[in-house]
Amino acid sequence: MSFDLTDEQEMVQKVVRDFVDKEINPYIQEWDEQGHFEPSMMKRLAELDLMGVCIPEQYGGSGMDYNTLAIVCEELERGDTAFRTSVSVHTGLNSLTLLQWGTEAQKENYLIPQAKGEKIGAFALTEPNAGSDVASIESTAVKEGNHYILNGQKTWISLCDHADHFLVFAYTDKNQNHQGISAFIVERTMPGFSSQAIKNKHGIRAGNTGELFFDDVKVPAANLLGQVGEGFKIAMAALDNGRFTVAAGACGQILACMEESIKYCHERKTFGHEIGKHQLVQQMLAKMEAGYQMSRLLVFRSGTLKNQGKRNTRETSLAKWQACDFANEAANDAVQIHGAYGYSSDYPVERFLRNSKAPVIYEGTREIHTIMQAEYLLGYRSDKHVSQPLPSWPFEETAASMRND
Repeated sequence: MSFDLTDEQEMVQKVVRDFVDKEINPYIQEWDEQGHFEPSMMKRLAELDLMGVCIPEQYGGSGMDYNTLAIVCEELERGDTAFRTSVSVHTGLNSLTLLQWGTEAQKENYLIPQAKGEKIGAFALTEPNAGSDVASIESTAVKEGNHYILNGQKTWISLCDHADHFLVFAYTDKNQNHQGISAFIVERTMPGFSSQAIKNKHGIRAGNTGELFFDDVKVPAANLLGQVGEGFKIAMAALDNGRFTVAAGACGQILACMEESIKYCHERKTFGHEIGKHQLVQQMLAKMEAGYQMSRLLVFRSGTLKNQGKRNTRETSLAKWQACDFANEAANDAVQIHGAYGYSSDYPVERFLRNSKAPVIYEGTREIHTIMQAEYLLGYRSDKHVSQPLPSWPFEETAASMRND
């Protein structure tokens, strides 16, 4: 495994970094304070061909590898978590799931316009009474002729007010526990669908997050993703991709904390010296560097397995858990380095600390991931049996294996 970026990856990194420095960083503090999601940023990401980075060219994407997606997420979160979240949800949770499980007709109707950035995709699993315990969802989808009648509610859904398409999970057979869950592609324009943003969040205030409501939504049977009862498997496969992008983004937050802290260490003087001369401050910076390097290695290991089409649930879980914890710790130390100023909005580290908490919770809490890692060690959990081939890179070589209609 090479740790050097390819020329193409370096180019992508520079494009995203320039975009963040010129089009996000000058405005993000205002957007955060106002709780404003700036939809034009999604259009700009599409113009830069960043909405379908690792989607095959035949489906409207750029055909790059999974580690390039990680680089995009890292650089976006270096600016703000809200914009990495948008790519995580649109590409990681939705588009890659359509690539793996969708029919050719579904890819034509939904994946291609999403990869091109013409349409926005989102992911709807969590409910008011069902987070880590997926089997506790209460949404239902009842078959009536050539349609399913969808009823229920979802919450903490990113891009709730801006996505065009949603992957929605609901029970088609309550008696089968999690094996009775199915997945559906739902369009915003379908009658009975509505959304509502959640205001005054602790962090990621520049992101759009909220609730979805389904009141007798008539979903065509052709919009069933996978087979009836495969929803739980599809959701878990989607989370492997979503967690990968979250872990990559956490690397970017650590990097942002380091950059701001180093800058402040050279500006601020105490006892006649730059505060960077003080060993306890150096210790906090060293911890950030260690966390960044270790997290990036874990992310790239997961990305390499994805490129090979190999199951990576265990490795991605570890990357997500560790990177998000390191990012939260780095943000806390960055505030400490800035002292009282770090507690105010005069410096971005206050925002970094608020933003760093949500990734420790969503897409598998820290506690869920510790349980997963222990169960692998104890032999209670195994990834040996995979029912669906994973799209490997270069995608052109495996296009036939991804077709399952």
